[in-house]
Amino acid sequence: MGKDEHASVSKPYAYSELPLESEEGRQVAIIKVPFGLAGARGGAELGPDELITAGLRREIARLGLTVQREVKVDCANMPTSSTEQSRGKYLSEVRQVSESVCREVSNAVTGGAFPLVLGGDHSIAIGTLAGLSANYSKLGVIWFDAHADLNTEEHSLSGNVHGMGLAVAMGHSSFNFSQIPGAGSFIDPSKVVYIGLRDLDDYEKLQIRTLGIKSYTMHDIDRLGIEQVIKQALSIVGEGTDGIHISFDMDCLDPREAPGVGTPVPGGLNYREAHFALELLASTNRITSMELVEVNPLFDQNRHTARLGVELIASLLGKRIL
Repeated sequence: MGKDEHASVSKPYAYSELPLESEEGRQVAIIKVPFGLAGARGGAELGPDELITAGLRREIARLGLTVQREVKVDCANMPTSSTEQSRGKYLSEVRQVSESVCREVSNAVTGGAFPLVLGGDHSIAIGTLAGLSANYSKLGVIWFDAHADLNTEEHSLSGNVHGMGLAVAMGHSSFNFSQIPGAGSFIDPSKVVYIGLRDLDDYEKLQIRTLGIKSYTMHDIDRLGIEQVIKQALSIVGEGTDGIHISFDMDCLDPREAPGVGTPVPGGLNYREAHFALELLASTNRITSMELVEVNPLFDQNRHTARLGVELIASLLGKRIL
């Protein structure tokens, strides 16, 4: 079962073909989205502030990067309307947040900054992808997650919209980009790659096969190794795209590494696999945005998950051992 039960043309390249550019002069827009109504259990709304407290600004400064702006999206975390619980829960609130996130992400891109979106539950990816799609006509997406987030209002068993994000972004749900002012075109499933899948609903399995989405389950990672998985993922999202977005759900990690998440699933990525993956992605100089979601301090241990989240963001932004 899946999350419901606990969402310029270039040539193919290998990660090693491009040198890591100097971080000096690069600008980052920190977009905090403290939203948790769409998750399975409360607490994800505390994630953005927890990441800041865990040292995110300090790590960014150490990399020589400039924070161009830091904004906090106004989020409703108490229901503001009656909601049909058997369908998408709190869709009105999700829509409002998505519109705000879309606007902030789009403004960051047009302002020349790297959008770094901090969740919040994974439903915030709807707004992130909407804002990116307004600026990138052919966006590639690497989705690190234990879950596929492909459910819809009609097929969801729980109604939790954090398990519907990609369905919304691809236009397969009743709520989609057409209802978000400023959003661009739907995300192309052929330019989406999953990494870390291990907890899927039957409907999601069918959709992955039907849509032909390239998926690297934990079985595939065990078999191929994380280096080969990243190389293959880059060959898919890097061909014919004008931007590459990394959506990183902390539950892609094993709960022993990241206990403070909303929907933990045993058997995920370990510490070095996660860092190595993001280090390889950073080395391409092709990653244009990132979001990190589902840090839940209510289930964390001594801020362990938040600190790891900060470390992983730093790896994606270019931090290296030597």
